[in-house]
Amino acid sequence: MPGAGVCLGELSRKDLDDLTPFVATFGAKGIAWTKITAEGWQSPIAKFLSDAEQKAIEQIAEAQVGDVVLFSADRAKVVHDALGNLRLHLGEKLGLIPEKDYALVWVVEFPLMEFDAQEKRYVALHHPFTSPLDEDLPLLDSEPVKCRSKAYDLALNGIEIGGGSIRIHQVELQKKILGLMGIGAEEAEAKFGFFLEALSFGAPPHGGIAFGIDRLAMLLSGAKSLRDVIAFPKSQRAVCMLTDAPSSVETRQLRELGIRVSGAEK
Repeated sequence: MPGAGVCLGELSRKDLDDLTPFVATFGAKGIAWTKITAEGWQSPIAKFLSDAEQKAIEQIAEAQVGDVVLFSADRAKVVHDALGNLRLHLGEKLGLIPEKDYALVWVVEFPLMEFDAQEKRYVALHHPFTSPLDEDLPLLDSEPVKCRSKAYDLALNGIEIGGGSIRIHQVELQKKILGLMGIGAEEAEAKFGFFLEALSFGAPPHGGIAFGIDRLAMLLSGAKSLRDVIAFPKSQRAVCMLTDAPSSVETRQLRELGIRVSGAEK
């Protein structure tokens, strides 16, 4: 964390070791650290790295004397989630986040899909109708996970307040994307036949964006939780504290809606 060395330098070894339970909530198995001093690394992992490797890490992290470098090793998604949330956690704990500033940023060029090892197929990171970047189309035949999408998010102070994408409007490209996700021609026709037929008539490029007004209200009011700005927040048991819903209904009402309720076996 360049520039935060003075604050982080005040953390004891126990403080740094106690970060492990925090990152564990995001799937990380632990956190490693080093303090950059004039005499070299002060770290329990220093003995596992050569001087050249240590210097290379310092250059990549742009670390200076007095800085602290935090590490995590796992799958990219786990590392990104763990270190990203750890950065925010430490920023808030050490008072490094300005309270009255508003910083907006557009996040673009998201990956189109990732490979699900458990299901052994590709899955869409946004939704299966998101259009790939035109220049990345050849990657669909060779390295689909490297293909970027025309998806976009708007974040305020690190919190997403809106997001959307440009949709696929070519029927053959849509079929190809569904095929990469393990959805064959018959299944695609059964589930999305109406949509594919509509695209075949020549739908124009189209897209959209949806904003989270509740998140904007939370940020602008200085609230710490969405529950503080939602009119009828639910309890931890998903019960409405105002109406006590969900509650029991008459059998006649369920019959009108074609709903049958079965009790859990005891």
